[in-house]
Amino acid sequence: MPPRINCSAASSVGRVLQRSTSCQRPAAAIFQSSKITSRRNYASASTSTIPLESLRLPDDYIPPTQPPSARRPDQRKSQLIRSYTALLRSTPLILFFQHNNLTAVEWAAIRRELRAALAKVPGPVVGPDGGLPVDISSGIEIQVIRTRMFDVAFKIVEFFDAEAQTGKSNAYKHDLSATAYETISKAAVDGTSAYGQISPLLVGPVAALTFPSVSPAHLATALSVLAPSPPAYPAPSRKKNPGYYDLTTQSGLQKLLLVGGRVEDRVFDTDGVRWVGGIEGGMEGLRAQLVAMLQSAGLGLTTALEGHGKGLWLALEGRRTQLEEAEGGAKKEGEDSV
Repeated sequence: MPPRINCSAASSVGRVLQRSTSCQRPAAAIFQSSKITSRRNYASASTSTIPLESLRLPDDYIPPTQPPSARRPDQRKSQLIRSYTALLRSTPLILFFQHNNLTAVEWAAIRRELRAALAKVPGPVVGPDGGLPVDISSGIEIQVIRTRMFDVAFKIVEFFDAEAQTGKSNAYKHDLSATAYETISKAAVDGTSAYGQISPLLVGPVAALTFPSVSPAHLATALSVLAPSPPAYPAPSRKKNPGYYDLTTQSGLQKLLLVGGRVEDRVFDTDGVRWVGGIEGGMEGLRAQLVAMLQSAGLGLTTALEGHGKGLWLALEGRRTQLEEAEGGAKKEGEDSV
């Protein structure tokens, strides 16, 4: 016969089975409830769909960061026009050189010698408007420009006034707008404008030397390197700048020709550019010359006015003395006759 199970053992086994079933039931209930909630969530998502047509932007929508333009803004030509207009508005001194297709090695040699020469120019004692002195040697750069794009940018800067378009409706003021394109298309170009004077020179391959501010000392140094003309602008000596006389550098310099410049929105020819570079003492010397000229003019005016006053006073004093002497002589004659 099999052994009998003790009642206490049977009761303990029953309690264990009850615990296991009670632990499994809540898990099954939780699993079923999660199924129900997930089904409910999916049902609510399916019932709350939004039509895609309502999410589309209107056809005439204009993004504020990209206003409409006459040219495609993502093209390289458009970016060149914007960079050239910014360069013309922010650069007070630009020199233009015609070049005969210099190689990359020749351009590198010319830039090397130009940087070396500009680094030796002494810095200004006083900055602009009496502020701190600023060394502009690192900001002077020479670059090849696209003449066609530069011509359009020069027209925009010269003839397009963005402030005049403020009161007009549906008129945009940026450089690539249709308003700017229509303005430069209708502009009457004459020989008195800066564009009319410089446009005949911007023919063929052209390079531009840009200065962040007007500095006759740096201009004279750049002319001595790129377009030497002794005795005013002699070339660097072989002892101080041996790299200047390398065959590569000399070959590149022979292909450069100075054609003119733009100084403070005024166009200068080669002689005018050399005159600006020959100002003694730089901008400080020019200011001193202006002050001396104004003082001399004021002193001359004062001397002239004082001279006329002194002449009138001397004439009146001479006349008074003459009258007094005549009156004294008449009295003396009367006394003698008595």
